[in-house]
Amino acid sequence: MKFLISNDDGYFSPGIRVLVETLARHGEVVVVAPERDRSGASNSLTLDRPLTVRQAANGFYYVNGTPTDCIHLAVTGLLDFRPDMIFSGINHGPNMGDDTIYSGTVAAASEGFLLGIPSIAVSLAGYSGKHFDTAALVVEQLLERHRQQPLNKPVLLNVNVPDIPADELQALQITRLGRRHHAEPVIKAKNPRGETIYWVGPVGAAQDAGPGTDFAAIAGKHASLTPLMLDLTAFGQMDGINTWLHP
Repeated sequence: MKFLISNDDGYFSPGIRVLVETLARHGEVVVVAPERDRSGASNSLTLDRPLTVRQAANGFYYVNGTPTDCIHLAVTGLLDFRPDMIFSGINHGPNMGDDTIYSGTVAAASEGFLLGIPSIAVSLAGYSGKHFDTAALVVEQLLERHRQQPLNKPVLLNVNVPDIPADELQALQITRLGRRHHAEPVIKAKNPRGETIYWVGPVGAAQDAGPGTDFAAIAGKHASLTPLMLDLTAFGQMDGINTWLHP
């Protein structure tokens, strides 16, 4: 198999190195990742300037753009082959619930999906970063399932893995996205010129973390797997909006 790997933490991150080592045991691997941390970049494309692609000493390609830029460039012109699968990660921190809207990790996988390639975003749902090997184990489980029953059409999967030792990990669960409360207020500060500056505040607490959600799975020491779709159409509101327009 031929794998394309990206992330939003940057090509130098420990999570991407673990992912490369894992996938290299199963096929050919190419890395095209951002040159710096682009967490929260979502699905943005860089359209106001040209992009450059450079290669690091370890063979990884890095781009002065977003995670979406990386996948788009790789698939539409940089690579001389079409990847069989795309993996994004392993992200240092969770991408669950509403976070997926902002996530550059999920965005890289989303771009692969839009380009017709099965794509999987993988995140370590904790900030200590001690157990990337546990997330790698889940990646190998998914690859084994793919070998037994190949994905014959593009899918977009969002995987979160607890930051715990592998021997504590429970069975993989299929989940839906949970929901968070509104984010915490922005944090005000002063720069050296005395101007007010603002830091985006931390995420809010989970509002919907009930059974079947990705939040509940992680709390129970399960890895969560959430199939995602990108059609934002609110089909349930179409009749009501039509009545509003044509009373």
